[in-house]
Amino acid sequence: MFGLNVDYCAVDLAEDYHAQGEYEKGIARWCPGCGDHSVLSAVQRLCQEKQLAPEKTVFVSGIGCSSRFPHYMNTYGFHGLHGRAFPVAEGVKFRRPDLNVFVVTGDGDCCSIGAGHWLHAIRYNMDLTVLLFDNQIYGMTKKQTSPTSPMGTITNTHPQGSVLPPVNPIQTTLGVSNVSFVAQTADWVPNHLYNTIKAAYEHKGFSFVKISMRCSKFMGDFAKKKVSERDRVQLLMHENGIPVDESTAKMFTHLPHDPSNINAAREVAEDVETTYLGLFYENKNALRYDLYGAHNLGYSVEEKMAAIEKRFDQFAV
Repeated sequence: MFGLNVDYCAVDLAEDYHAQGEYEKGIARWCPGCGDHSVLSAVQRLCQEKQLAPEKTVFVSGIGCSSRFPHYMNTYGFHGLHGRAFPVAEGVKFRRPDLNVFVVTGDGDCCSIGAGHWLHAIRYNMDLTVLLFDNQIYGMTKKQTSPTSPMGTITNTHPQGSVLPPVNPIQTTLGVSNVSFVAQTADWVPNHLYNTIKAAYEHKGFSFVKISMRCSKFMGDFAKKKVSERDRVQLLMHENGIPVDESTAKMFTHLPHDPSNINAAREVAEDVETTYLGLFYENKNALRYDLYGAHNLGYSVEEKMAAIEKRFDQFAV
């Protein structure tokens, strides 16, 4: 027997280190096969990698299947009114810029009743990570036509098929002034999904990510078609775009695209016959409205009251 001196190595972890399981909360009540599960896993992984403090992280949602998201994150959350996720999130970020604020919304919540708030939120360009769950159907209320439903989609509101062209969320977002980050990914391409959400979080400004989603309950055949027809999916490739691992790169054809070129991004977005995954556009220099209101955040209660009284005095008769 020989005696061995073994030096043991230990990795020091921060006292407030958070494991991925610490961000999990409850059992997600989405249908089996729903793409929402994939996004939830990706976001929890992001929180762990970035070590986002749960008490410094907020998820804001409106109404719909996707908007149950805050219930499944062990962070702060606000499950708001239909279409009102953006103004709530903007209010949080405007007065608490130290918080990590995510907006989770659906194609109905964002593109229908919330469309007005959506457009102005793009222009305000506040530091929000926005995830649009687009399954192209109203799922929670059991299969009505949504703003993004393809023409001919048979629903309870259009039993003979929807008759109008759908809203194109990417094209719409790119058409608003002061837009700063627009990307698209898919729930069934996990590595690309994660890298896209990560890039959106790292961007300082309004990061809009449209996630092509599967609805196994009401759009099952359509979902299977999207997944199987790989020739109708292309990856937007650029050194400043979304990183793509080797296995994902082999799955789809590629389209070189410079995300600093907004005109090229708009041209790509007009092609509705192909699903483009990647970064359409990024402008890191776009103006941010949340920075406009940050000058008085350090005021004490007394200083705030004094400022209010000073303003009131201007209107004294």
